[in-house]
Parts: sequence; structure tokens; C-alpha cells
Amino acid sequence: MSKVLSWLLAGVVICVLGLNGAQAAGYPGFPAAEKIIVIVTAAEDVDHAAAEVMAQCSTCEIRKTFSEVLNGFSVEVLESEVELLRQLNAIERVDPVVQYEAKLDGSVPFIGGDQVRGSLDRNGDRLTGKGIKVAVIDTGIDYRHPDLKRNYKGGYDVVDYDNDPMETISSQGAPTLHGTHVAGIIAANGQVKGVAPEAEIYAYRALGPGGQGTTEQVIEAIEKAVADGVDVINLSLGNTVNGPDWPTSVALDKAVEAGIVAVTSNGNSGPNMWTVGSPGTSTKAISVGASAPPIQTPYVTVAGQEREVTLYPLGGTLPWELKRDAPMVDVGYGLEEDWKNSDVQGKIALIKRGMIPFSEKAQAALAEGAKAAIIYNNLPGDFVGVTQVGVKLPVVSISKEDGEWLKEQVEKEGDSLHIRTIYRHEEDFIAPFSSRGPVTQTWEVKPDLVAPGVAIDSTVPNGYLGLNGTSMSAPHVAGAAALVKQAHPDWTPEQIKAALMNSAKKLVTKEGEPYLPYEQGAGRLQVDKAVEATTLAYPGALTFGKWSKDDPREKRQVSFTVENVGDRTNTYHINPPFEAPDGLQWEVPYAVTLAPGEKEEVAIQLDLFPAVLEEGIHHGDVVVEGGDEDIIVPYVFFIEEPDYPRVMAFSFAPGDAPGEYRYELYLPGGAEEVGIALYDPDTFEFIRFLDVKHNVGRGMTGGQWKELDLEEGTYKALVYARQDGKEDTIEALITVGEYLPPERQGTEVQFRPTLPN
Repeated sequence: MSKVLSWLLAGVVICVLGLNGAQAAGYPGFPAAEKIIVIVTAAEDVDHAAAEVMAQCSTCEIRKTFSEVLNGFSVEVLESEVELLRQLNAIERVDPVVQYEAKLDGSVPFIGGDQVRGSLDRNGDRLTGKGIKVAVIDTGIDYRHPDLKRNYKGGYDVVDYDNDPMETISSQGAPTLHGTHVAGIIAANGQVKGVAPEAEIYAYRALGPGGQGTTEQVIEAIEKAVADGVDVINLSLGNTVNGPDWPTSVALDKAVEAGIVAVTSNGNSGPNMWTVGSPGTSTKAISVGASAPPIQTPYVTVAGQEREVTLYPLGGTLPWELKRDAPMVDVGYGLEEDWKNSDVQGKIALIKRGMIPFSEKAQAALAEGAKAAIIYNNLPGDFVGVTQVGVKLPVVSISKEDGEWLKEQVEKEGDSLHIRTIYRHEEDFIAPFSSRGPVTQTWEVKPDLVAPGVAIDSTVPNGYLGLNGTSMSAPHVAGAAALVKQAHPDWTPEQIKAALMNSAKKLVTKEGEPYLPYEQGAGRLQVDKAVEATTLAYPGALTFGKWSKDDPREKRQVSFTVENVGDRTNTYHINPPFEAPDGLQWEVPYAVTLAPGEKEEVAIQLDLFPAVLEEGIHHGDVVVEGGDEDIIVPYVFFIEEPDYPRVMAFSFAPGDAPGEYRYELYLPGGAEEVGIALYDPDTFEFIRFLDVKHNVGRGMTGGQWKELDLEEGTYKALVYARQDGKEDTIEALITVGEYLPPERQGTEVQFRPTLPN
């Protein structure tokens, strides 16, 4: 039980599976016996907890013991014995092992990467990341790539258990490229130059063919990185669980406590509030959202109409560079029968999202001779996606509303309709796919900051490719952290995080209104200013929690550190908003004088009478004046229970024996009632309730059946949870009698890739 492991990774889809289901899907790492694997967190001593498990559970087999980033171990156990584990006094919590899959030339100078080269470290070397070890926990990397081989220093493959963390190649299964792209953004040093082009790259392959990996493998990768003494870890991954106590978030907090800067993507489930997922919910890690570098944004319009439709690039396809007007044809979902009834030769294909993957739609459009393709959403709002294989055709995405409007124009005008493209230079907008905060339970601001994540060109096996996603944003910050670490080798992860947040640029919308704290955090990365910081204020964002309207007047205080890291004495003033609404008063120290190297923990107190304030989220900025530049620290607090989703991450899958089924879902605040209602997917006729529970605590919950009294087929499931006067639902399709792979089960089944889907 001395072997230590670790985790987290980029992108991914988690689906809690029974063994038979996992084996049917071809996932690695599952034993032949009909058992499942769970992650156990010990209440106190790990060895004592393990001994109690072995004494009380005859079917349990302890697989891996974690000591660096998780106080616990993994256990192979019959599913029927899991509840026994939860009842043991030595056990704090039990979580299922989940499945994971895979989150420059314009962006690096834009964040100050060129300007910082003029700065020198203590040894007189230019700031390039030289001597800083950066771990890329991902799908492996192509370390033979000419832009990466110079900086690659080693790593480990926890999928195949060897010292060769190469990306999956086609002879091994579905090939991968994600880790190579991430590594290039951090430290490419060739035709492409990364943020820190002389940083040392350590690759930890935690995801195998097709970007699949288990919790064990990712935990093992993190602990390997910790044991190897890396300085920075990049984790381009996210899921749909907005919970601070989810194991991925806990693991990252532990890694930071070990002295490592941990950077993770915030997720790609935007643009709605509360969409940040673990491990982006980690308090101590740096969670990164996606903004746009300078790009030429294409819009399309119809002659005689004022409406303009924004086009978002689809990763893995050619850029949209159409110069001339072109006719458009509606081809439905882009299924085989849709193409038979359409002539798209030399035209733009308008395709609805759904039914088949983006790659199949794009490849079919190319084969049919289309000039370009536009895929519109089948749900309200925008989306940004990526094809799993490269397609040599311009393909873009648009919102459901814009797509339906274009479809109407096609129906009205027919063959006479022509689409015109116009281009505008744009930058520093928040990508629509970028997940928003805050975090449930802790009510913390996330993301911590944003960085370029739209149309980012970087390395992939055998070449280069432009991709979108918070997977691309996080490595910009990881590279920046390497530069700050080189410039200030004695700084702690907390100081480096503060420098990156304190120096960020506040972004505004097209209308000139500031983006909200839970959209942009402290702002957009400016690495040159972070390196030159002479004052640090941390934490870089504040939360005062929540109140109920019937709470009495109350003062709440947060601790806030101001540190002088410059070379002269400064007097600082902490200024909350001057215009406070009725029912709210601030109490802050008048002034703080600090000599070079000194720091002081100050109290910021909020005196609040909840009955006077409106329900909902309240936000603003605290400004620290007195340094070379003002530091703006965002804050939030809530009146009444926030409007976060009451249910998340629903999954439904076969059990461990024929005829058995199981489901799981996450309740971020618990539920007074939670259930699953089944309907006919065609007629929407109610069939029956599959399960109903009352007064369930926060966290993961679920159920299982040895038999379902249902005919074989596909059903529409309406999953609902009710808490504090609010009810939320998830719609999903579930299949009885035929195994479905996890990506087709439900709508919120899995950890989402931090490449947008």
C-alpha cells in the first residue's frame, strides 16, 4: 500500500459504469470479475482505514493507495458492498471511479509573451521558462515533434505503465492529439513558440486510446508529477459537477499545498451561470476561462436584411475565408438521405446539430462538393465544437436562433438566396462556450482569470492545428506561471496565482459593460505585468457567502493579505465601492504601510441588513491603491439561496449482471425530492416513475435494479430535483435491453472535454 498515484486530466467524459458495460465499451483498466472500482477517502489514518475495510469487507481488494493529493485508496469491490464501505467509521466518503477522455503566433504576443522576453531573472537570463519543470497531464505528447523534442525531459505512461508517454497512434486504437496541442502552447520551441519556450516538459499519459482513462490513472499521473518535483501542472479537463468537494478538486488543492502551481480549465459548458465543473472548482488551483485573441471574426448576412450572424470556427476544419457571395442549401441533420435530396455542389450547406458527429456532417459536405458548411445548434444559444478528424472544408457553428432564421430565408428565397460574408477585427471577448461560476457551496468566484482559447494554433502529431476550448486557455496560464516562477523562484503558488490575477486586464462587452466576476474572474492574462508585479493582494477574488432575507443584521469578515514585493516602502489604501446601497456598509483599515518584503493580513468587513437588499447575486470590486498600479479584486455575495442547478451529471448504464441497471446523479445542495420520470420518446406519453427519493443530502446519489419492468427500447427520462422552492430537470434518452456507449447515455452523463463538443 505504499504506491502513490494521482490525477486529473484534460478534457473528458466521465461515465460511471458497471463492469460489464465498461468491458463492452472497450475501456481499459477494468478487472475480469464482476466488480466495480471506487475511490475511498479516509477520515484520518489511511492504513487504519484500509485495515478496517479489509476486516469488514470480504470481497474488497485494495488496488492503489494515494498519499500526495488524496488521503485514501482505490478499492475493487462488489457493487452490493459499496454501501457497507460508506457506513464504516474510518471512511469519510466513497466515490466511483470514472472514465476520462480528452478543455500562438497571435495569442502569445497578445498576453505579453514577447514583451516579457526583455526581462531578466536573477541569473541574468531572459525569461523563457528556462529551468522550470511543467507537467502536462493529458493524452501523452508527440515528443518527436520538431517543436517539442528539444524541451521534452521525460515523464510516465500510467496507461501502459512504462516510461514512454507517447500519444496513442492508430495501431493502438483511436489516436489522440490533445496533449501535444496543450504542450505546444506551453513550451513549443520551433516553428511555433509557446508562452515559455525553454521550459522543461514532463508528459504524463493518463488517457489512452480515444482519450479514455480512469480516475486511478489520472491520480497516479498527478502523484508521479509531484514525486518528480515539477513546478507547474497543467490539467486541461472539466466535468459538469459544480462541487468543491469532488475528488478532482480536492486532489488539486493537495497538489498546491505541496508547493506546485496547478492550472486547470474552467470547462466548456457556457455561457450560463453555474456551469463551471470540477476540478475548476478547486479553491487553490488556478481555473481558467476562455477569451479571444485578436481574430478576424466572420459574419454572414442576407442581402436586404440587417441581421448579421456570428460564425464560430469548428476545430479541425479550415478557416472561413469566403470572399464572394454563395448560395445556401438546407440539408437537415446531414444524414445520408438528406444529401440525396439536396444539390450542394459549390454551395453552403446549412446543417442542424445532432443525430451524428460533427466529423460525419463535415466529411459528407466535403464529399458532396459543398463550398462550406454551417452547423446550427439544436438547443438555444451558441456553441463551439471540434471534429475528431481533420476535414479540409470551412465549417463553422452558429446559434439555434440564427440557424432557424437562415433556414427561413432559404425556404423563402430558394435558389435565389445568396449569403454574403463580412469580416471584423475583434479581440478580448469571452468565448460563449467558456463555463461560468460561481462555485456551489463555497460561493467562490470562478474562473480565476481568462486567457486566449479561440482559434489557437499549436502542435499536433505530424503538424499543426487550430483548436478552441478552455483546454487551450489553461496552458497559456501554465506557461505564464513558469515565467513568473523563473523570475521569482522563491514565490509560493499562492503568490504566483496572486500576481497573475492582480495584473489581469478587465474585459468589457461590445456594449462597454464589464463582464461579471463569475464570467472573467480577475480579467484577461497579462504575463508581462504579472512578472513585474511589486504588490500582491490575495486571495485575488473574495466571497462573503449568502444570507436569507429574514437573517438579522450581521457583520462578516474576510481575511485579505497585502504584500509589498517591491523595493520601496508603500502606503496602501483598501477601497470598497463608494456607492453602497441601503442596508450595506463596509469597514476596512484606513491605510497599511509596508516596507519592502513586508506583508499584512487585513480585515475587510461587510455590515449587511439582508431584508433591505434584493434577492440574487451582488458583486463589485475592492481596489487596493498605493502600488505601481491599482489592484482590482472582485467580490460576490448572495441574498437567498442562489439559482444554481439542483441536479447535475446524470448517468444511466447497465449493471454488473444481465438485466441489471444503475444510475447516478449529483445534487450540489441536496434535494427535498429527486426522481426520474419516464415518457414515450415519440408521443411524450407518461409511462411511470423510475425512482423517487426524498430529503437526500448533497453529493452523489443513485440507485440500481436487478430487473426493470420495462419493454426493451429507448425511453425519454425526465430527471428532476426540488430544493428550496426551485426545481430543475435534465432530459435524457435511456435504453433498456441494448448497451449504449457512455457518450450516448443521457445529456449530462460525463466529464466534458475541454475541447468544446
